[in-house]
Amino acid sequence: MENFDRWRTLVSRTFLRAVDCKLADLADLCQEETDSSLYPLAAEIAKNVPIYNCPELLPRLSDPGLAQSLMAEWADAFEFGPGVVVLQGAEPDLAILDQASDIFRDLIDRQNRAGTGGGDHFAKPGANDRLWNSLEKHCLADPANFARYYANPFLALVSQAWLGPYYQMTAQLNVVNPGGAAQSPHRDYHLGFQSADAVARYPAHVHHMSPMLTLQGAIAHVDAEVEAGPTLLLPQSQKYAAGYLATSRPEFRDYFHANAVQLPLKKGDMLFFSPALFHAAGTNRTKNVKRMVNLFQVSSAYGRAMESIDRTAMVKALYPALLAAKDLTEDQIANAIAASAEGYSFPTNLDRDPPLGGLAPKSQAALVHEALAARWTPEALNAALDTQAAKRLP
Repeated sequence: MENFDRWRTLVSRTFLRAVDCKLADLADLCQEETDSSLYPLAAEIAKNVPIYNCPELLPRLSDPGLAQSLMAEWADAFEFGPGVVVLQGAEPDLAILDQASDIFRDLIDRQNRAGTGGGDHFAKPGANDRLWNSLEKHCLADPANFARYYANPFLALVSQAWLGPYYQMTAQLNVVNPGGAAQSPHRDYHLGFQSADAVARYPAHVHHMSPMLTLQGAIAHVDAEVEAGPTLLLPQSQKYAAGYLATSRPEFRDYFHANAVQLPLKKGDMLFFSPALFHAAGTNRTKNVKRMVNLFQVSSAYGRAMESIDRTAMVKALYPALLAAKDLTEDQIANAIAASAEGYSFPTNLDRDPPLGGLAPKSQAALVHEALAARWTPEALNAALDTQAAKRLP
């Protein structure tokens, strides 16, 4: 009996379940006050969020000791503190931002005229203006402006603080138009972009690891008072172990809406937070402010396999054998697919492969399972694989 109880405890500790999520556990964490003594370089603590005055810090960044101290404060805040920091005035050259804004508006206008784009992860598609992969599009449209925009020392320093060197930058522009409704509260990429059922299949240590692989951030391209819907944040919530399962539960969403905070942002301010922080874009209640923010999703260099594999070629070769297999169970076939096909939806080209009807596009492995279930011919699957692969190309 003692061994059985130990085994049951081990299983419940390793595999989290949505039904075991307790709102009181999250509430206890979120009642913690941010200790200002841990963030001495912050100008103030507002609504539990450390605020850094970047124009005052900029002349001192050449001091390696100060830079390291800043990174230490930010890393601590993301993991052990409130989970979020604001970098006021991180981009002081507003002309750079205005020029980038014009570039983004032109790209959105072209996108709208062409009828491309669309889809969203946590908001109604089409309600706002999304520019997927604004990073590459910005660079190709105006390399000189791109160079100045991404030369920002605070963007580089906060990315390195959480992810170390050789991080991978991506960005997606979001324009919340007047009347644009709030997103549903969520956590972010990786685990945050999967259904609760899928999330429950990952062991608890992966829940802890996932937010270590990315950093979420944004830079304000316009002044955004609270009425314009700056991001709703729930400080300290990134520390709740089962949070990737809890965000889909009604009582947790109600708690979020009752306790989340918003901080007004000025043009040039940056906001960075752990992807595990409960958050959501707010409702734009203004009549004339198009709240333009460029969303940074910075990824660890370590989120890559050791070898480059042509998985499409593997699947095309393997599929006839799977169709003909009589001595393999469904589970065994699934294992063979997992060893060959790409089971993850990302990275992809979100212009051609947007998250329509879900949080993520269909993966290659899902396509193979669909083909087997319907007994597609190899030729039919090959054509579908080629179409899917073309959508994922840069």
